[in-house]
Amino acid sequence: MNSPSEQPMAGSAAESGWFGHPRQLARLFTTEMWERFGYYGMRALLTLYLTKHFLFSDSTTTGLYGGFTALVYLTPLVGGLLADRYLGSKKSVKFGALMMAAGYFILCFGGETAKPHAVIEGQRYEVVEENTIDRPTATGQEKRFVVDGAQKLLIKGNEDGTVSLLAPDGSVARSVAKGGFESAGTRSAAFTLLLLVGLSMITVGNGFFKPNISTMVGELYPKGDTRKDAGFTIFYMGINLGSLFSQLLCPLLADAVGWWAGFGLAAIGMVFSWSLIQFDGGRLAGYGEPPAGQTKDRSLFIYFGAAIAVPVVLFLFQNLMNASPAAEGAGFAGYIMALPLMGKLLFGTFIIGVPAILFYAWKEGNKVEFQMMVAAMVLIVFNTVFWTLFEQAGSSLTLFADRNTDLSIFGLFSISAGQTQFFNAIFIVILAPLMSILWATMGRRGIEPTIPVKFGVALAGVGAGFLFLVWGAKFAGPDFKVSIWWLAGLYLIHSVAELCISPVGLSMITKLSLARIVGMMMGVWFLSISVAQYVAGIVAQVASVETVGGQVTNLKVSLDTYTAVFTTIGWAAVAIGGVLLLLAAPLRKLMHGVK
Repeated sequence: MNSPSEQPMAGSAAESGWFGHPRQLARLFTTEMWERFGYYGMRALLTLYLTKHFLFSDSTTTGLYGGFTALVYLTPLVGGLLADRYLGSKKSVKFGALMMAAGYFILCFGGETAKPHAVIEGQRYEVVEENTIDRPTATGQEKRFVVDGAQKLLIKGNEDGTVSLLAPDGSVARSVAKGGFESAGTRSAAFTLLLLVGLSMITVGNGFFKPNISTMVGELYPKGDTRKDAGFTIFYMGINLGSLFSQLLCPLLADAVGWWAGFGLAAIGMVFSWSLIQFDGGRLAGYGEPPAGQTKDRSLFIYFGAAIAVPVVLFLFQNLMNASPAAEGAGFAGYIMALPLMGKLLFGTFIIGVPAILFYAWKEGNKVEFQMMVAAMVLIVFNTVFWTLFEQAGSSLTLFADRNTDLSIFGLFSISAGQTQFFNAIFIVILAPLMSILWATMGRRGIEPTIPVKFGVALAGVGAGFLFLVWGAKFAGPDFKVSIWWLAGLYLIHSVAELCISPVGLSMITKLSLARIVGMMMGVWFLSISVAQYVAGIVAQVASVETVGGQVTNLKVSLDTYTAVFTTIGWAAVAIGGVLLLLAAPLRKLMHGVK
């Protein structure tokens, strides 16, 4: 097999074996599809798993989810660097796939469901449950009682935040003032540790897999091959196909069989991904090989380092879960000091890195290069805001779907809360080619929006999606649940917004950056998304609702809480998008013709 640099030129028979693209693209497309199948299948279950099986509070759940997804976007910076200098892309992808598969398998072992209890005005009480099931989707008939001596008192949350404990005859046996009722769960320390180990292995494995599978796709095309962009478009379609099917099937299995089955299916998908690279039949020979000129194989040393990284990530997760909020009146400085270690590292790196790189560009570049870098940094900051709000999908929006959404489809059948995340994937699959045609048509007529305008529209769009759902909440039924079509409408609007910002982001970085620090700017881009994921968890924590045994105590309070938060972030996003649209003209000047 020829090396990538020796591949036949574009257009030859050997290079045009799969829809006019290199045959190897089919193998990498399928590898990525199965990896995304595993990741998004797991993600569709994770928030529900934390709240319903482990009985973590909303605040702990969304904080951990945000920290996990933040590191998922941060670790590829290290994995990409190690592959470029030592391992090569192919070894990195194989190793990352195995680590992720192991992580998903570990998630299958959750142990027994956590046991709920309540702390009422400082005293702990046992909580017993009726008609509950340890599955993503509740029965709808659940009841939870506080055991007070010989009495079983039904827990009822009130709209004013108080809690009533009802006697068997329906009378109020005891009223608990707002803030006086605290629910929690008693869970196995060993299985909680296993959970965090599994998430840590997925995080580290993703760092090796994610950046390097894309690098291998790039190697398929000789320099100047005009098919490269189209090849990446086909490749990224695999992401959406994988996520589409897994977000339907993994929650379905988890409901029908158990949590372990949903995570097990994600693990099987990841094993398929690994096998396609491991047993490639020589199809990928010469691609993704270690860099030439190495005198020593450092693979085992790097694998050992990755194993050591797992407990480091585990420590970050534990620190995140155990962090205490800042005391009232502590101010901004107190808030920063109270941040968990992960938050300090992310914010510190971003806040220091952005001005430092701009200073470098001012010192080393000419006036035009500096201005282009300024434009890039401004857009990176706005990109952070977009993904902060867009990534509510896996946290607060999933909990909203579970608690305040009627999941019936035309009255014929119902889907689960985890399955609602498939809306984004199906809309992307449908809309991506249409949006591509739209931009191409507008480009030929000279009216295609500039990058800042597309970013501004995306921000306003993500806000409009939340406001659309808030509007739908006004039509909630007496059960305080919103029709699923309002949630689908939110995902439709968010998908259009995503297509305005996601496809042009990386391209924008390569065009606006100083040539000698493009790699560093790519790092800042992914760092901005990592920060966004972390902040998304903080935003979702604001929408936390009081639960007992993983279920809310008052659905009206739940609905009011979500709509209040979604209204705030919706209008904020629209306003920020408007600001960027106003800045579009001066930013265009700073970009000096880059489109």
